[in-house]
Amino acid sequence: MLWSGWGDPAKAAELPEGVRALLRDMLGVKPPAAPEATFGEVRLPAAALPPAALTALEAVVGPGHVRTDDDARIRHTRGKSTPDLLRMRAGDGSDAPGAVVLPATHEEVLAVLSVCTAHRLAVVPFGGGTSVVGGLTASPQGFAGVVALDVGRMNRLLAVDPESMTATFEPGVRAPQAEALLAAHGLTIGHFPQSFEYATLGGFAAARSSGQASAGYGRFDDLVVALRVATPRGTLDAGRAPKSAAGPDLRQLVLGSEGAFGVITSLTVRVRRAPAVRLYEGWRFAGFAEGAAALRALAQEGPLPTVLRLSDETETMIGLARPGDLGALDTAAGCLVVAGYEGAAEEAAARQAAASGVLRRHGGEPLGPEPGEAWAHGRYSAPYLRDSLLGAGATVETLETAAFWSGVPRLYEAVRLAITSALSAHGVTPLVMCHISHVYATGASLYFTVVTAQGGDPLGEWAAAKHAANQAIIEAGGTISHHHGVGRDHRPWYAAEIGELGVDVLRAVKAALDPAGVLNPGALVP
Repeated sequence: MLWSGWGDPAKAAELPEGVRALLRDMLGVKPPAAPEATFGEVRLPAAALPPAALTALEAVVGPGHVRTDDDARIRHTRGKSTPDLLRMRAGDGSDAPGAVVLPATHEEVLAVLSVCTAHRLAVVPFGGGTSVVGGLTASPQGFAGVVALDVGRMNRLLAVDPESMTATFEPGVRAPQAEALLAAHGLTIGHFPQSFEYATLGGFAAARSSGQASAGYGRFDDLVVALRVATPRGTLDAGRAPKSAAGPDLRQLVLGSEGAFGVITSLTVRVRRAPAVRLYEGWRFAGFAEGAAALRALAQEGPLPTVLRLSDETETMIGLARPGDLGALDTAAGCLVVAGYEGAAEEAAARQAAASGVLRRHGGEPLGPEPGEAWAHGRYSAPYLRDSLLGAGATVETLETAAFWSGVPRLYEAVRLAITSALSAHGVTPLVMCHISHVYATGASLYFTVVTAQGGDPLGEWAAAKHAANQAIIEAGGTISHHHGVGRDHRPWYAAEIGELGVDVLRAVKAALDPAGVLNPGALVP
């Protein structure tokens, strides 16, 4: 993973001149005034962990698996939000951990947590490093140092149960590796978020990830049937049957807990037979409201495609769902729906035909397979495009939320207005795009992409926009996050969402599992 960007740096190509011209003409984007910092120019604080603590950690995992070198520390600094990357590109490594520790077993994780508790070291569990909500930056106040606990050595497929259709993994297995391991058994998890190429299964569970095929396979938290968690108080095992009436489901304490309650050391997930075919297509609707009505009909009445997403007029015009067409403005494009169908050939074709009838009845115009296939081909390219836009002098960031269907129109308008007003007040013109990325019988998620020129203070400008958007989400009745998580960025609004009593419950769970508060301090828990 690129230290100052996303993924493989070779894939962050230069923007075509047509796109640069579009950015200049629409938003006034100019090349950055200062060059990006090089790796060797990143400013790091001293790795000043107590020598006794380092010795104790080395005794647990081995000297070669406690790293204090600059390379390890830089690569474990922050996540991959735009503010994270802007700071790294400016050479700001002030949030770097003092050490990176790589345990190999559940028992080693328990021992590491014991050492960190005894020596007052904050611990940030680290998987793929793909957080975009400030989930990997521990608050050092009150601690002797910060340790990144990297689960990368815990990367095995532990068991496959073809009768129950489950598979058990260690948390550091990356998503492509998991799919390759399951393919040998003719199976798939079916979880393909935009972070797929680099995120880990443990990270998916800790952040309640939702993949682009969630309409067919479900969110990741729907797929997790059992978890083992290492906490400073010991081991928590949750999940021993497909469903249970034995009290509240303790799995739900771990799913979405973002490393604040414990470190996931193994997880059992529901798997499916690998699909024989994948069929993608595009549809055009006159407007966002008409397209949303069609998606709601499919979600409530069926048949539900495996992939179902709707771009609004601006996103469709820009071509964001089709990266190859980016910059070729289509002002008559309306709104693009991408639908995908996976499974056995006959079943997928039958579902496609039935869903097409619903889309037609709601005013959809079929565009054939090409738009859907173009989306599928570029489905993981958006983070690379973000890097290229940053390099060209644009600020680009995303945020997401969800609401019940009756509240989606209000939420959509409120967030767009809040972002536009906040950025305009700071003297920059925003381009605000949105798509419905996940649908349910009762509601849907909204995923916004915002592009502006980098003004005099891009961090401050985005902070103002984000604050305004978060406030609008809460006031409009949406959730502060559908799948990115809470981290540090959303914590005040998460407190508003769950209320004072909800905050007390979270704090009580934190106190029970992590009484010294060493796990990811500052994240999740208000």
